[in-house]
Amino acid sequence: MKPYEYGFRVFLLTFGYVMVSGYSTGKFTDTAVNRFVFIALGAAVSLGINIGIYPIWAGEDLHNLVAKNFAGVANSLEGCVDEYLKCMEYERISSRILLYQPSDDPLYSGYRAAVEASAQEQTLLDDAIWEPPHGPYKMMSYPWKSFTKVGGALRHCSFTAMALHGCILSEIQAPPESRKVFSSEIHKVGRECAKVLRELGNNVKTMTKLSSSDILFEVHLAAEELQKKIDERSYLLVNTEAWHTSKRAEGIKDAMNATLITGRENKNEALEPTIADQTLAYHYKTFAASSFRSRYDSSSTIDGYKKLPHWPARTTFHPNLPLEDTESKTYQSASALSLATFSSLLIEFVARLQNVVYAFEELSDKANFKEPVEEPVAVSKGDGGFVAKMCKLVGLRS
Repeated sequence: MKPYEYGFRVFLLTFGYVMVSGYSTGKFTDTAVNRFVFIALGAAVSLGINIGIYPIWAGEDLHNLVAKNFAGVANSLEGCVDEYLKCMEYERISSRILLYQPSDDPLYSGYRAAVEASAQEQTLLDDAIWEPPHGPYKMMSYPWKSFTKVGGALRHCSFTAMALHGCILSEIQAPPESRKVFSSEIHKVGRECAKVLRELGNNVKTMTKLSSSDILFEVHLAAEELQKKIDERSYLLVNTEAWHTSKRAEGIKDAMNATLITGRENKNEALEPTIADQTLAYHYKTFAASSFRSRYDSSSTIDGYKKLPHWPARTTFHPNLPLEDTESKTYQSASALSLATFSSLLIEFVARLQNVVYAFEELSDKANFKEPVEEPVAVSKGDGGFVAKMCKLVGLRS
């Protein structure tokens, strides 16, 4: 009943106006006719201006809004991957980001615009379904709801981009040495996903169907390479020192030593002390330089809220003291898992990207998008030009 709420309200006002006026004059019919004529005249004037003189189409705004959000999510995804691999850390996190308010951070504003577009898309949809065919939308009963489905699928992906940005803002960070091991695979997945998002956004804007039926081939290939690298270097994502204290882990290790991959396991065990030392040095360097509280903007303090102590405690980490405290060991294990979290979120983004492609294909079929124009091959142009020149030369000589 929401689309008819305004009409129902006008009917009640008109009915009350006619009853009050007719009660004083005794001419209910004349009052009703005059009121109807004024309503018809106002509707005709508004339709004439909005359609013929200065049209503002809600459907066109909905179309542009959905196409614009693709570029924002792609920029946020690519920026999160690049900053994570560069080991960029915020010296001060804006309080606006912590409170989910508009901020100048490009990584934050990109996916936030897609998340916040839900209410705006619904409002534009309610107005667009009443519009007559116009411009490129010449079909009767144009599938405007399919645009909102594409926006919803893109919003589902933007939640993962938000989680990736949260990994950059988190207190627990993986050491740079561990990130470099997976840097090429992570960068490839982010680059291919952003490429697909921009291509889909351009196709939505130009109302063109996909040029390839397997647009996600390179994305899936990059995700498989990342997953393979994680399987091969999984010992970097857990605290391997704890394996020696578990009987079950020792049993698994003995069983693995009996297989054909003993050489690889020995190679991995040889690398473990180096990675552990680098991780330990990274923790000492990070927490000796600054405390947790310095990473947050001073304006983030809210009146009425009590400041709670950060976990783990600042006194736990000291370059001259061994990491024997339980909280310290917990942090060391969690820091290794944070890299696994970022990698798994990237793979989850690839899985959710499939829903965006399905929604776009449904939209392109229902809205009769135009077929993609195949670009002529450059080689054929060169051959044609060469042959033409030779024919012209022979003709001149003859």
